[in-house]
Amino acid sequence: MAVTLTALDVMRDAAVIPVIVLDDVAHAVPLARALVAGGIRMLEVTLRTPVALRCIEAIAREVPDAVVGAGTVRSAEDAKASLRAGARFAVSPGYTARIGQACRDIGLPLLPGVATGSEILAAQEDGYTELKFFPAQQSGGVAMLKAWQGPFGDVRFCPTGGVNASNAPDYLALANVACVGGSWLTPPEAVASGNWEGITGLAAHAKGLARR
Repeated sequence: MAVTLTALDVMRDAAVIPVIVLDDVAHAVPLARALVAGGIRMLEVTLRTPVALRCIEAIAREVPDAVVGAGTVRSAEDAKASLRAGARFAVSPGYTARIGQACRDIGLPLLPGVATGSEILAAQEDGYTELKFFPAQQSGGVAMLKAWQGPFGDVRFCPTGGVNASNAPDYLALANVACVGGSWLTPPEAVASGNWEGITGLAAHAKGLARR
């Protein structure tokens, strides 16, 4: 991985970015190692639980082959806290100019969330052309991305939200999709039971998904 990471680097590394929700810091490192063993290095740990930043910190410290990022970044303060914890990229569920500016100021690559043409324009005005389409399935899915290929042909998307092992290939077949995001690589029951071998298998399958 290059020293200077870009959002496009994050998107191109593998076909799937796992969306990870962790309730126990003890699960963070073995989960990250299991995903890396399956060929998935870009790990989005969402800031949805009280221990999320501690999980990011543990992965950044103990799993050097992983590139850990922070998801559900909703403010400049979230971005700064994520960077301090060791996150190397950020993913937001929506976009504001303040979040975009904060991430630029601290050098944290950002995948901003968008669901409408106006939101895409706002992100583009601030220099962002690699975007998270969220919630993808609920916002028009593959049909919406096809419609955006004309007016937004210079944008690359990471559809997330309702994306799973069954429909991921449909998204990845699109020219404007660089990767997808999904939680199916880290089933809660597998994490809770410590089924790391099973998670490695899911990661390996995801790593092998074809992209256009």
